Amino acid sequence: MALVACVQMRSTASVDDNLAQVESGVARAAARGAILVATPENTTLLSTPADKVARAEPLDGPTHRRLGEIAARHGVWLLVGSVAERCDATRCYNTSLVFDSGGQLVAHYRKIHLFDIDLPDGTRHAESAHVAPGSGVVVVDTPVGRLGLSICYDLRFPELYRRLVDAGAEIISVPSAFTMTTGRDHWHVLLRARAIETQCFVLAPAQEGAHGPGRQSYGHSLVVDPWGTVLAECADGPGLALAEIDVARVAAIRASMPVGRHRRL
Repeated sequence: MALVACVQMRSTASVDDNLAQVESGVARAAARGAILVATPENTTLLSTPADKVARAEPLDGPTHRRLGEIAARHGVWLLVGSVAERCDATRCYNTSLVFDSGGQLVAHYRKIHLFDIDLPDGTRHAESAHVAPGSGVVVVDTPVGRLGLSICYDLRFPELYRRLVDAGAEIISVPSAFTMTTGRDHWHVLLRARAIETQCFVLAPAQEGAHGPGRQSYGHSLVVDPWGTVLAECADGPGLALAEIDVARVAAIRASMPVGRHRRL
């Protein structure tokens, strides 16, 4: 068994304030014995599109090095849900980072599916206007199991998760900043569905609350087991969702219900 933690945050346009939230959440999780700690999408910066592009950094940028230092200081593996990674003059990547317990960057994943939507309540997002899509599937070995990476809107595309399982994933991360409208109706059901169909643990750290005029995140960070059972969930406000996981349960469920071998398409 291994303890994992999802840090629920309310990120802002202040990188220093956001890093302080990460430090606090990681410290609390490490004190409880967590081996792997995960933070939400837009961990280091939640701002306007233009500001995000202007302040994007390369993978070895100073903000990202500070994240590695947090992992090393507390001796945990740290999945940073996403940062703004430099791409070009008009766009950045929305990128997950994985640091080992020594603070080394061991994997990164660039969000593939971009959030371009117009909701009935007037909510509009056009992520592709300032974010370049990634293309590669990423699975990384960690002390708690093989971790497959995804980000937020990716959750609606089950073919990505099938690819992650084919690459050996036993745990799937879905760091997110779901809107209130979509979160209320879709968050729990989609996460549980991905867990059930992939027979993986799912770690879903989330942004929560108001980030400024016109932007509010749903929250409810979750840890879900391969049977679709919610093991831990955050209430409103910043917090931690902590759960013990054992990838032997993944193997047992896949052996008793071998849906992977039953695929016809």
